[in-house]
Amino acid sequence: MKTLIVNAHVISPDVDIKGASIEIVGGKIKSVSKGKVDRKGFDTVVDVKGKYVVPGFIDVHLHGACGFDVCDATPEAIAKIAEAKLAEGCTSFLPTTLTVANSTLKKAARAVAAYRKDERFAKVIGIHLEGPFINVKCCGAQNPKFVRKPNLKEVLGIDAISPVKLISYAPETKGGAEFAAACIAKGIVPSCGHTGATFAELMAAYGKGLRHLTHFCNQMTKLHHREIGVVGAGFLVDDLKTEVICDRIHLCDDMLRLVFTKRPLSSIQMITDSLRCSHCEDGYAFEMGGLKVQLKNGEARLVEGGNLAGSTLWMSQGLKNIRDVTGLPLKDLIRVTSWNQAIELGLGKKLGKVEKGYVADLAVLDPKTFKACAVFVDGVQKI
Repeated sequence: MKTLIVNAHVISPDVDIKGASIEIVGGKIKSVSKGKVDRKGFDTVVDVKGKYVVPGFIDVHLHGACGFDVCDATPEAIAKIAEAKLAEGCTSFLPTTLTVANSTLKKAARAVAAYRKDERFAKVIGIHLEGPFINVKCCGAQNPKFVRKPNLKEVLGIDAISPVKLISYAPETKGGAEFAAACIAKGIVPSCGHTGATFAELMAAYGKGLRHLTHFCNQMTKLHHREIGVVGAGFLVDDLKTEVICDRIHLCDDMLRLVFTKRPLSSIQMITDSLRCSHCEDGYAFEMGGLKVQLKNGEARLVEGGNLAGSTLWMSQGLKNIRDVTGLPLKDLIRVTSWNQAIELGLGKKLGKVEKGYVADLAVLDPKTFKACAVFVDGVQKI
C-alpha cells in the first residue's frame, strides 16, 4: 500500500515545513519533502490543504471516555475508549486503571488483551497501573478502601495477562525505593504519584532508577521553602519525566507557563487523565472506583468532598492550550505529545516523529481549532 499526503504543514520535533509531501509505503514514512511529488504509482493521494500534520499523539494516562472506563473490564469498553482517543488524534495509548481490587485489575487486563488482538482504532502499547500502591492520605479521587502496599507479585500477575508498561505508586511506602528497581528490571516504568513523599524519600527511589512523576502538581507534596517535596523535585531534577494535564483546570495558566518555561521540554509529557465523562455532555454523573463523580462546567469532581477526579481533556485540545498559554513554537511543543512518551517506552526510534523510517502514525489538525480532521495508524487512514 502506497499513500501520498500532499499540501501538508508538517510539525514534528524541531521541524516546521509548509507545503510538504509525505510518502508512506508499507505503513512507514518513506520520505518527507517540500514541494510537489509525482503522484503516479500511489494507491491513495490525500490532499490535506495546508493543515498541520503531526505525529500521532501518545496518551500514557487515561481512564476512559464516552461513558466507558478501563476498569469496566470489558473488550467493548477498551474498544470504545480507543475509538474516542483516535478522534482526538491519538494513535497509541496506555489504558489506565484505578485503585480497585486485584480481581478487577486482572479482568481489565484480560479486556485489554482481547482488544490488542484486533486493534481497530488507536493502538495499545501497554497498561498503566495507577495505584493501588498509593498513599491513603493522597488518594484524590482514588478509593482508599482498596489501597495496599507495593507488591511486585501482584503486578507481574497482571503483566502476565497483558503487558504493564507504567505504574504510579507512592515511593515513601516501606520498600518503595526497592520496588522501583524491581519494576525497572521487569521493563516497567515506575512513577511517583498520589504521594506524600518528602524530597529525600523521592530521591531514594530516584537512586534506584525512578524517573517519572504522575500528573505533576496534583496529589503530591507541595513546594515549601523548608521542604521542597515532589513538586520541588520536579523543578530541580531535570531528568524527571513530568506528566502534565494541560486542561487549564488541574494547573492554572501561570503554573503551565512556569512548567513549560522552566522545565526542559524533553522531560514533559502531556496527558489527558480523561475519565468516562470525556466526550460526554455536562451533567453526566457516574461512579469511579466506587466513588460518585459528576461533570459540571467541564470539571469532573467527587460529589463528596469536591476533589478533581480527572479530566475531559482531548489530546488535540491540550496541544492548543499549551500553545495559547505559552506562545512557544509548535515544533518545540509537539515533542511533549508523543516523542517524549515514545522514548521513555523504548519506542523513540519508530514513533513520535514525522520523519523517514518512522511508523506512519499521523494526525491531521485544523490550524484554527486543532481538531483532528484525519488520523493515520500504521499508514492506514482511520478517520
